[in-house]
Amino acid sequence: MTDSSAVLLEGPWRHLFVAANGARFHVAEQTPDGGDGHHAPLVVLLHGFPQMWWAWRNQIPALAAAGYRVAAMDLRGTAASDKPPHGYDVPTLTRDVAGVIRSLGAAEAVVVGHGLGGAVAWSMPALQPGVTRAIAAVSAPHPRRMHAAAMVGPLLMRTTARRLAFFQLPYFPERRLTRGDLAVRVLTEWGAPGWLQPDVAATYRGAGQIPFASHSAMESLRWLVRSTPRVDGQRFLAALRDPIGVPVLQLHGTADRCIPLRVAQGGTGAPYRFEAVEGAGHFLPEEAPERTTDLLVEWLATLPAARP
Repeated sequence: MTDSSAVLLEGPWRHLFVAANGARFHVAEQTPDGGDGHHAPLVVLLHGFPQMWWAWRNQIPALAAAGYRVAAMDLRGTAASDKPPHGYDVPTLTRDVAGVIRSLGAAEAVVVGHGLGGAVAWSMPALQPGVTRAIAAVSAPHPRRMHAAAMVGPLLMRTTARRLAFFQLPYFPERRLTRGDLAVRVLTEWGAPGWLQPDVAATYRGAGQIPFASHSAMESLRWLVRSTPRVDGQRFLAALRDPIGVPVLQLHGTADRCIPLRVAQGGTGAPYRFEAVEGAGHFLPEEAPERTTDLLVEWLATLPAARP
């Protein structure tokens, strides 16, 4: 098994551990050069499956150079964050993010999420409006749209439907993450052909071998599927029914082999902007780092001034 300290990879950022919502979360933070960077507008970056904070390694320094305080967070149960036995539903994850924002001393933040982190980002304006300045969803349809797609199998890629069904099994997905090649298979199947390099694959394979990380990851993915007919899932989807009252940016790769472009597009925001990234697969921050960064920086510059 890999120790969680192995994911505290070096770079221009610094590693912090902050308390929020009854747990401790790892954050890789970088502030703008010069001046008091902690007064800069905060951007929180949330990773997807089967990744961790390091998925944003190309965007962290670029956003800091553009004048933002950047915090790439390990979600509950992932990498160097705490791995409690419960709380892997999206409403709890939004409370985690809101708590981290407050623990970092900010009144609000722009929340940018990829994959599972994108579902959390979409949910922030409805469930945590007090701390949500704007959201960006990367390779992540609105949860109501995704749940509708999940109920109509042909709308999803066959590999996605097959993987989601496998993830619902007990024990076996966890074993494939810790002792097998499940993380690498997902990264390969959902991205555009040829994007995954051996060092990147090894990093994510190691992160999945941290004790309890594999079970935590599966619990989050299981909740997304199993909650749909339950009261908690219906309550969650109902909370997301109203139009989003903050600016929204949605990015999606045209070669995404997890969620097709036609399923992804469609959201609300004040205003709402959708951008398709040509030739990129599901893992946009790594497959198309420059284009993803440029779109984020351009969009962030259009947002109203942040609250002090």
